[in-house]
Amino acid sequence: MAFTIDFLDDGRVIEWNTTVDGAIPTERDDYTPRFYVAARDPDVDSGLTTLQSVYNQHPGVVTTEMVTRRPSFRRDEETVLAVDVAHIDRVTPLARQIRQLSDYPIGDLACFNVDFSREFRYCLENGVDPTPACEISTLRLSVPVSETNNEIYRKLSVGGDTVAGSPVEILNIVQTALEDQDPDILVCSTSDIIPTLHEMATEAGVDDFSMSRLPNVGYQQLASRSTYSSYGRVGHSPARYNVPGRVIIDESNTFFYGETNLDGVLDLVSRSKKPIQELAWASIGNVLTAIQICEAHDRGVLVPWNSWRHEFYKPMGTLHDADRGGFIFAPEVGLHEDVHELDFSSLYPNIICTRNVSPDVIRCDCHREREDVPELGYSICDEQGYLVDVLQPIIDARDEIKAAIRREKQRDNPDEERLAELEGRSGALKWILVACFGYQGFSNAKFGRIECHEAINAFAREILLTAKQRLEAGGWRVVHGIVDSIWVTPDPDIDDENREDLNALATEITECVEIRLEHEAHYDWVAFVPQRESDAGALTKYFGKVAGEDDFKIRGIEARQRSTPPFVEDVQRDCLEQLNATRSPDAVLDCLQDAINRLQAGTVTVEKLVERNRISKPLERYTQNTQNVAALKRAREQDFAVHPGQDIEYVVVDDEKNSRERVALAHEEVESYDVPYYETQLIRAVESVLSPLGWDRTEIRRELAETRVPELTAFARTKKS
Repeated sequence: MAFTIDFLDDGRVIEWNTTVDGAIPTERDDYTPRFYVAARDPDVDSGLTTLQSVYNQHPGVVTTEMVTRRPSFRRDEETVLAVDVAHIDRVTPLARQIRQLSDYPIGDLACFNVDFSREFRYCLENGVDPTPACEISTLRLSVPVSETNNEIYRKLSVGGDTVAGSPVEILNIVQTALEDQDPDILVCSTSDIIPTLHEMATEAGVDDFSMSRLPNVGYQQLASRSTYSSYGRVGHSPARYNVPGRVIIDESNTFFYGETNLDGVLDLVSRSKKPIQELAWASIGNVLTAIQICEAHDRGVLVPWNSWRHEFYKPMGTLHDADRGGFIFAPEVGLHEDVHELDFSSLYPNIICTRNVSPDVIRCDCHREREDVPELGYSICDEQGYLVDVLQPIIDARDEIKAAIRREKQRDNPDEERLAELEGRSGALKWILVACFGYQGFSNAKFGRIECHEAINAFAREILLTAKQRLEAGGWRVVHGIVDSIWVTPDPDIDDENREDLNALATEITECVEIRLEHEAHYDWVAFVPQRESDAGALTKYFGKVAGEDDFKIRGIEARQRSTPPFVEDVQRDCLEQLNATRSPDAVLDCLQDAINRLQAGTVTVEKLVERNRISKPLERYTQNTQNVAALKRAREQDFAVHPGQDIEYVVVDDEKNSRERVALAHEEVESYDVPYYETQLIRAVESVLSPLGWDRTEIRRELAETRVPELTAFARTKKS
């Protein structure tokens, strides 16, 4: 139960286990990482024996041996070369040398089990479960944005308490907290806190400062910062650091900890065998791959270094049919009363499990004559695929957790701590299930296959179309549907006594398609928003009032967009309240007018007007003088580094300017803001609310320009600023 593993520069490996008395280190000096080499074509002499003799002479290799393993799920066991390496950092260089051995008689070879992260490799090869055996403790360290680029911190938050003073004073407070609390996990607002504090200690002559649990070992840098692009979106990966004996969670570089909580992270640790530190910075696909690798390891299947799977031949007609996504029913723009939302539970993962869609069994050779996949005619083997074994336990676990959440909420005095734990675990599993479908079509997926991606979509289209037809036959009118969700309202042409019960219909559809169709929500009304430049409905922009509750479900509009200033979001939500209470555009416009009045009077706090946008490239590569460019110029002027993929926050102070004076950074003292600019933002947000009723921003502006007499309802709402 080693919750973290350290690889020291001197070659030592140390496991850290949690006990009731604290963390206990166990040193190992006999660990030798292993990778494998196999022939791409098992029927061709690949020269593995020659390669073995070459490796046996290499100083970085401890030993080699011929063993039997499966190079892929579609191949049987065969002889492969296992190479044990002296140091974990030598695995990749040694594997890469195969490509340089042109002077030796070796054939077309492939390497396996190469690019594993360090702690994950250790756990996998040694059968170590990195789930902590006892409760683990945390300490949070954070610095204000204005301090992040300083070589010396003047302020620092330690365990929620902000401290300020000289470097020696700050270092003493951090050291005291570490000694008193002895945390297993350091949750840092940025991982740069670690090297900065150690460098401060060096400059100040504080020789005994250390965040490590090991004497004479401070910290290690695991990776430098980098910028990457994924599906057209630029991201930033901060530098990563390691403190021996403790786990580092960088809040600026963690998905699962940010989206769920520590309980969610620990649930995935137990499933993926990735220790906490590695799982915290890992992507969804990275964790899903780790879970798949664990399954492959249990089956004796090797993991390809550079995955390459040719796409099976298919006729042009099949290629055309396969290149489609999920089924979509265009939403009916407007406000619809008495709407029910039905969702298929984990549709894509359940399609994989109920239809046995897996890379190792799709289009198998043994059932070529069968056409198991609708529209495409692909065959699926009767033998259960490995992907089913990966996902079914996750589906079952999430169903159990969701049931436990429902039971807890139904209690007279729900245990909030227990609820937080369950919801964190449920959220973590949800993200894995969300990603499992798309990852089948990802070119770098270790075990993905595009035919699986195509088959899942084909099954999904058939399932949603089946649901639509049955619901309509039962007296319900479909107003929108997308992939795994469908919205219906009573068909006005069908009498109530002839309309079938919705829950009964959902049960019937569930039995028909073998995937549970759940009643997700009942809305008093739902409004579907048109596209900005068209009368057609936007697929993912809608809002509605949940029946019997005070909540609104909001998707796609400004209140759900991360760049929207809080003031604009608050006003939009106020407008939704007015629309719900009155169904009157006039009441909404009164709300808008009131917000504009507050802007013009200067009573809106600057903090409520901060915009947050992601930087997509370096300052020099921008060709237009956008607000982001102005913000980047101000940041550079203040020696404040913002890298592509990171966010920058600012307030627009004069949008007419083209210089750095156009905006002010969020941490600066801002005395004024650009009222016309924020008026435009408000009008845009209100347009989203009123567009389902046929209003656009031109009509909104024209109405505002006229003398307005506020309705009485406008005075009853709660003011927000």
